[in-house]
Amino acid sequence: MNISLYGISIWILPIIVAITFHEAAHAYVAWRFGDDTALQLGRVSFNPLKHIDPFGTILLPGMLLFSGSPFLFGYAKPVPVDFRNLKPLRAGMVMVALAGPATNIALALAAGLAFHLMPLVPADGARWVASNLINAFSFNILLAVFNMLPIPPLDGGRVAVGLLPAILARPLARLEPWGMLILIGFLIVLPLAGSQFGLNLDFVSGLLRATTDSLKQLLLLLTGNT
Repeated sequence: MNISLYGISIWILPIIVAITFHEAAHAYVAWRFGDDTALQLGRVSFNPLKHIDPFGTILLPGMLLFSGSPFLFGYAKPVPVDFRNLKPLRAGMVMVALAGPATNIALALAAGLAFHLMPLVPADGARWVASNLINAFSFNILLAVFNMLPIPPLDGGRVAVGLLPAILARPLARLEPWGMLILIGFLIVLPLAGSQFGLNLDFVSGLLRATTDSLKQLLLLLTGNT
């Protein structure tokens, strides 16, 4: 277990900011499209305490970090949205879902652009600031890509439900109660089962890695960091 307080300090801020802004964006866009459920609960806020889930925001990333996992992930308390209040309904659903990942991409762009300000950072703090920016850049991209998987209740699933014709959207929406179990099956159970027979069934993680890497290269280019 090769972890230190320094190692924790360069991850905790990027994770909390990424997750907080992601959920606040969902809440704000839901309010703008007519549903004030999240607003009434104080979720249209950049206060991390409004969004932090003790397990998903702190314990889960911490366990992954301490275990040396190559895949770092976390989540916040889901923003409650009464989709019946959204006007127009389908467009509102799509925009609310897109708000979180779009905000993470904006944060990744901001982190990439902030690299150009590194000469202004005092030498004593340069390594710490640079590490935070690198981790913010990577984590925000991963969070955006993961959430755009087309499986409810992930944002990509809700975008798909909002865009697909009703004949396809309804059965996809019905998967929402089982969505996290499906993800666990694809990300953990299926690869483990495949490894028992010498088969590589880790195609969802492979897709996530490939998409994340491609998006990183694009954002590095856009921010002048190539």
